[in-house]
Amino acid sequence: MNIKKLGIIIQREYLNKVKKKSFLLITFLAPLLFAGIAILPSLIMYGTKEEAKQVGVVDRSGIVMPYLESGEVLEYRDLGKSADIDAIKADLGKAGIDILLTISPLDSVSKTVTADTYSVKPLGMDSSSSIDDKINDAIEAYRIDSYGIDNLEQIMSSVKSNVHVKSYTISESGEEKISESGVYMAISMILGMALYMFIALFSGMVMSSVIEEKSSRVVEVLVSSVKATELMFGKIIGVALVALTQFLLWILLTLVLIGVAGGIIGKDKLMGMMQDEPTTEMMQQMATPSGLHPGDVSLDTAIAAAADTTAVAADDASGMQTIVKTLGNINVGQIVFAFLVYFLFGYLLYASLFAAIGSAVENEGDSNQLQIPVTIPLLLGFFIALYAFKAPDSSLVFWGSMIPFTSPIVMLARIPFGVPGWELALSMVLLVVTFVLCAWASAKIYKVGILMYGKKSTFKDLWKWLKQK
Repeated sequence: MNIKKLGIIIQREYLNKVKKKSFLLITFLAPLLFAGIAILPSLIMYGTKEEAKQVGVVDRSGIVMPYLESGEVLEYRDLGKSADIDAIKADLGKAGIDILLTISPLDSVSKTVTADTYSVKPLGMDSSSSIDDKINDAIEAYRIDSYGIDNLEQIMSSVKSNVHVKSYTISESGEEKISESGVYMAISMILGMALYMFIALFSGMVMSSVIEEKSSRVVEVLVSSVKATELMFGKIIGVALVALTQFLLWILLTLVLIGVAGGIIGKDKLMGMMQDEPTTEMMQQMATPSGLHPGDVSLDTAIAAAADTTAVAADDASGMQTIVKTLGNINVGQIVFAFLVYFLFGYLLYASLFAAIGSAVENEGDSNQLQIPVTIPLLLGFFIALYAFKAPDSSLVFWGSMIPFTSPIVMLARIPFGVPGWELALSMVLLVVTFVLCAWASAKIYKVGILMYGKKSTFKDLWKWLKQK
């Protein structure tokens, strides 16, 4: 193989792809999409807060109104037990309210009430849920009081448990490292999906490039100057460099866009939107035990409430520390090295197969039948990787990480959970050997198929070309 000619083919393929409008369009639009995915949900949540509403309450039970504390969105006003509900419903605006909430008299047998709301427009989910929660708090408090047991609510609160099991892994040297399976699951799924996307996208790009040049007869001119195998590997390597360029630009531009958005919106404001900050109403609920009105809280109860709130905050802080420590215990170097190896040889393996398929057809419509045996293992690896976190050492996942056609995706999904060195080495060796064999076979098919016209190729034809000397 002539290295100089191969370099010329790689340069030509790279420049042709990079100069295309489609490349520039995707390269600059994709970061907008990525940045939008990161920021847009927070902006939407921030922009979809309900407007403040006045809620008129007719509480005929006598137990609910004390629990209807006004918040940022809903402001409650007691209209009295004897208010004329029909008259108010006839003209909410005249009563100066947006919503009418009616509470039925208390049912002493079932110890409950019924509640209805009336408004010109349907209530939002947040408003409806908030009203439901407050009424349920009132009913629960009434039922607790009806038992006549002192400090029953505190007793019930003290009985509740929220134990989270901390997991540790023990290394061969006996060192203990904290591990949170949820963190490993997220990394596993991200790595598996990312590699699947890149292999599928850029291998398909190789096939499209081959078909394009064959259908336009440009390939006839090219093969008169270079060998068919040089042309095939030049395309594969050229597209790989395009993929690397596009990938790096995506990362850079996405970070720039997020930074610009933070500068325009304001870093603190953006972070506030991206975090689910509790509203005043939620904070009141957290600081006040369920079933007690703030005005009725005794000193002992207030101390207990403060202790509960502190415990929740401590649990949240502990959970964040666990995540950070788990991330710190991950072997980033191994993951980066494995990603590069599996991306490189996984891409080369599938790109060579797709190049052979592209050489055997004259348009992409004819390639569908030939693509099936190649795409099935790729999809199978993707689906196994999605569920690898459930049982990373199961037989299915193990063999999926060993078989070269699925190992690039599945092994990456296993690595965060820890893989023995010999398994990783064996998987990589099998992948490299399989790539060499498939590249050799694909080159033989490509050499013959690239100049075949006027006939729809079949697997029988590919086998015949493969056997030719």
